Amino acid sequence: MKTVKQLLDTKQVRIISVTENTSVLDALKVMTEKNISALLVMEGSELLGIFTERDYARKLILQGKSSKDTLIKEAMTADPITINLADTIDKCMEIMTEKHIRHLPIVVNAEVKGMISIGDLVKFIIEDQKQTISQLESYISG
Repeated sequence: MKTVKQLLDTKQVRIISVTENTSVLDALKVMTEKNISALLVMEGSELLGIFTERDYARKLILQGKSSKDTLIKEAMTADPITINLADTIDKCMEIMTEKHIRHLPIVVNAEVKGMISIGDLVKFIIEDQKQTISQLESYISG
């Protein structure tokens, strides 16, 4: 069974975060600049929460709040569900499906190692299946 570590080894790890006192507007600017749909909220190395486009839509837009005047700590999802390097890809898919989430921070011994998205999982699974098909084709024709 493939693991989060194996997936992480295939992608560029970049931990993009803001502090809980960052305005939502500034966080959105970071998300736009980095072309991402979720940001970790951290104080030093401590993970406090996650802020996603869904949080923005549900906790600000639909409630008529101002992005400029609202701090991330008021809009983030506190204590997000996390995974570790040994977790399987299947477990991650199960968590995302059951909890209706699209991002999972990877935490080992209270240290953030990265984050994966549903897109990362799909891409990894497709590549893994392509390798399996190629190996089977080689075996059959060889």
